[in-house]
Amino acid sequence: MIDDRDVLARLRQDRELRQQGIDFVRESARYRYSYHFTWLGRPIIQYPQDIVAMQEIIWSVRPDLIVETGIAHGGSLIFYASMLELLGGEREVVGVDVDIRAHNRVEIERHPMHRRIRMIEGSSTDPAIVEQVRARSAGRERVLVVLDSSHTHEHVLAELRLYSPLVGPGSYLVVFDTLVEEMPSSFFADRPWGPGDNPKTAVDEFLRGTDRFVVDEEIDTKLLISVALGGYLKCVK
Repeated sequence: MIDDRDVLARLRQDRELRQQGIDFVRESARYRYSYHFTWLGRPIIQYPQDIVAMQEIIWSVRPDLIVETGIAHGGSLIFYASMLELLGGEREVVGVDVDIRAHNRVEIERHPMHRRIRMIEGSSTDPAIVEQVRARSAGRERVLVVLDSSHTHEHVLAELRLYSPLVGPGSYLVVFDTLVEEMPSSFFADRPWGPGDNPKTAVDEFLRGTDRFVVDEEIDTKLLISVALGGYLKCVK
């Protein structure tokens, strides 16, 4: 990897450019920007910059298991599975969703990457569901967790507390849609979350109560455009 520490240090201080990145997400969201991309044929509903960041993390961490809460159309599951396929071995992805739509399940199950995917239907904060995920993680040396289900403060904070014990030093706990905090409240008129009640507020509270995780500011700095600024949490102990 090219060592651009000096450049990144200057970039980190460029507040105007960083704000432009946030502004881009806000304005592009009006056009459902993240809904226009697929991964190996399935809608992934992510910004390309975050897809690249996750690729870097997965290749570096080389996890044995990736846990994702929130499945939607399954594009992220396919993406993670394809990365694990490149890494080889018996690695797998576990996806949890309170409602796995039948047509999405069919498409995921017929995909070539499905052999590395396990889906669990139910609330990600249900103790019985959490126990199933823990059982899948038994014996796994490195687990990476991605939280992308309901975006309310209460739900995300519960997920953070329930799933963070699965993540060991050097791996990541990634929280998507922290940028809800920077968006207009009108964007979420039909949702139970919005500014003041979202993944970012949950991350802030979680970090105040732990010394195991820190925000990977280098990822935030180089991405600029991301829905997960402040949500790439690296486990340090």
